[in-house]
Amino acid sequence: MLTNAHIAELLARAAEEAEPGSTRERALGRASRAAFFWPVEASRLVEEDRSLTELRSVGPWLAGIIGGWLSDPEIEPPEPPELRRGFLTMSEVRETIDSHPDWMRGLRADLQMHTTWSDGAALLSEVVAEAEALWNYEFIAITDHSKGLKIAGGMDEGQLAEQGKDIERMNEEISRRGSPLRVLRSIEMNLSPEGAQDMEPAALGRLDLVLAAFHSKLRMTDDQTDRYVRALRNPTFHTLAHPRGRVFNRRRGLSADWPRVFEAAAEEGKALEIDAHPSRQDMDVELLELARDSGIWISIGTDAHLLRELRYIEFGVAMAIRAGFPRERILNYQPVDSVLEWARGRDR
Repeated sequence: MLTNAHIAELLARAAEEAEPGSTRERALGRASRAAFFWPVEASRLVEEDRSLTELRSVGPWLAGIIGGWLSDPEIEPPEPPELRRGFLTMSEVRETIDSHPDWMRGLRADLQMHTTWSDGAALLSEVVAEAEALWNYEFIAITDHSKGLKIAGGMDEGQLAEQGKDIERMNEEISRRGSPLRVLRSIEMNLSPEGAQDMEPAALGRLDLVLAAFHSKLRMTDDQTDRYVRALRNPTFHTLAHPRGRVFNRRRGLSADWPRVFEAAAEEGKALEIDAHPSRQDMDVELLELARDSGIWISIGTDAHLLRELRYIEFGVAMAIRAGFPRERILNYQPVDSVLEWARGRDR
C-alpha cells in the first residue's frame, strides 16, 4: 500500500511533468509538500470510506488522482531523489510516538530555538510562554545566531551579553510564578568551513550551552570528513547543530566518512544534533543508526523560528526512536543540572 511519503513523491513527479507555471503544477506541488504533514495515512481514509478531501491541499480533482493511485495494485512505490530521501511524514511520526508514549512523557527539553534577538519571529517571552503551554519541559535553550551570520541578524558579543540579562530576568519571572522551566543561555554559533568560531571564547564561556553549525559551502559534493574533524577539535562549543546541512528538495547536505566523524566527536566529548525541523530532519534515521553505537551524545532541537514550529520536537523524538538510539545518551532526557555539568566538563 502506498504511504503518504510515496504519494508525496508521486505528486512531486506529476508537478515536474505539468506545464510550468500552470494551475495544475502549483496544485500538485502544494499537495506534494502538504502530504508530509497529513496527520493520517491517505490509505486509511480510503479504508474507512472517508473523503481524501479531508487532507490539506486536496480538492476533488487531486482526490481522484490519489484515489486512483491507491486503488492500483500494479503501481510501484517510487524511490525519491536524494534531495527528498529519508524524510519522515507527520503520519509516520505520530504512529511512532503513539507506539512509544513514554518517550514524550520523559522528554525534558528542546535545545534549539530562535527569538527576535536574531531571526526568530517571536519575542523571548512569547517563545517561553509557548514552550510552557505545549510541553512539560524542565529546560529550553535559546540559540539565536552569532555575528558571522549577518543575513540572520546574528548577535555580536555585546548583544549576546544583553540577551543574557534578558534571559536572567525571564528566569526570575518564571521562578516567581512557580514554573519548573529554566531557560538556558545558549547560541547557534557560526563555524567557518575551516571550523573556526566567530565569537570570542570569553563571551562563549559565560553561556550554559554552545551550539555551532556550518552555514556556508554547504553544496560541496566531495568528501568533507576533514572539515568535520577540524571543527570538532574546536574547544569552544558543545554541540554540532544540523550536521549535514541538508534542506528538503533544496540541498542534499554534505558527505563524509561518518564513522570517522562520530569517532572524533566521541574523542572530543561533543554532541551532534537531531534538527527536528521537518525540512531538515538532520541527522536522519539512517545516520542515527550509524551513530548509535559510537558512544556520542545526541541533542534534539526544533530549530523553531516561528511559535508553531516548537511542535516539531516530535519529529526529532520519532527519529531517535526509529534509530533505536539509547535515551541515556540524549541530552534532552537528562536533568538540567546533569546537562550543565556535562557542558562544564567539556569546557576547555
